[in-house]
Amino acid sequence: MIYFRFPFSDQILTTDEISAQKSVGFVSFDTNEIIDFNGNIKEVSLGEFLENTINSDALSSQLIGFKEEKEIDYLSKIQQVINFVKENQLSKLVISRRELLNLEIQKVNLSQTFLNLCKAYPNAFVYFFIKDGKCWMGAFSEVLGKLNKKTSEFETMSLAGTIPVDEVWTSKEIEEQQPVTDYIKNILKEYSTEVTQSETYDHPSGTIKHLRTDFKAKIKREDLEKIISELHPTPAVCGFPKEFCRNAIAEFEDHPRRFYAGYIKVETDETIQYFVNLRCAEFFQNAAVLYVGGGITADSSPEKEWRETELKAGAILKNLSYN
Repeated sequence: MIYFRFPFSDQILTTDEISAQKSVGFVSFDTNEIIDFNGNIKEVSLGEFLENTINSDALSSQLIGFKEEKEIDYLSKIQQVINFVKENQLSKLVISRRELLNLEIQKVNLSQTFLNLCKAYPNAFVYFFIKDGKCWMGAFSEVLGKLNKKTSEFETMSLAGTIPVDEVWTSKEIEEQQPVTDYIKNILKEYSTEVTQSETYDHPSGTIKHLRTDFKAKIKREDLEKIISELHPTPAVCGFPKEFCRNAIAEFEDHPRRFYAGYIKVETDETIQYFVNLRCAEFFQNAAVLYVGGGITADSSPEKEWRETELKAGAILKNLSYN
């Protein structure tokens, strides 16, 4: 089963699983794992959604042998990453970590947590699914791509840099977002002669904000999947140059990202949308694993990067509902 809500919408949606049409698909960061949800997309009333309340202790999978990265180890690793970025003259390298939430004693009301996320992040794509022993939930604002089927207009965004909403941007965040913007612009120009770019502006998300630049382009429908494969993973979740940074991520991270920093494809009659899967958690009967990351540049501070990941983890943690 899956429930989701589009940005700036009050409708809770699901798939009826009647037809063979693939309406919603989750693609892992390495693109090696895909989970599809078939059927027509339909609305679910709030009453109907709450009738089947799901708690974490009802899940079938248990988390075994998990090793959480301690702050001191993370700080040491990030300093190594900063040195690596400088040595290789990288504009940015994105490194993630996982945070453990023990649910042995307390249990999470997953249904209410989903509703809490919908309320806390009105401009986010919010989802909650259980399938094949896996349970994931997330709320995030980054659009990898959106195609209007009628007009063939394609939209995407450069979203990077993270600070608390009441702080002022520094050169570190500006320099972190710029490679993402350049990367997207260069790809779109390969597929379209009509590319428009907005000014960069603030994109609030709960207690934090990002820098955002929007793009629009007229494309051919048959080029859509090629564009998405070139955009993913963007420098916002990987770094640049892409392949070099993907290899570096494999060296520095001691865990698989799974669906974190992958993407979600949702197809309706009017649009095909792709959302980057950030601010997410994987739930088990006895625990939850939160995935968070940050863009490391030559100007990064390990302590500040730790605080940034703690802020991002709060997107889920602060909205958990316990029974």
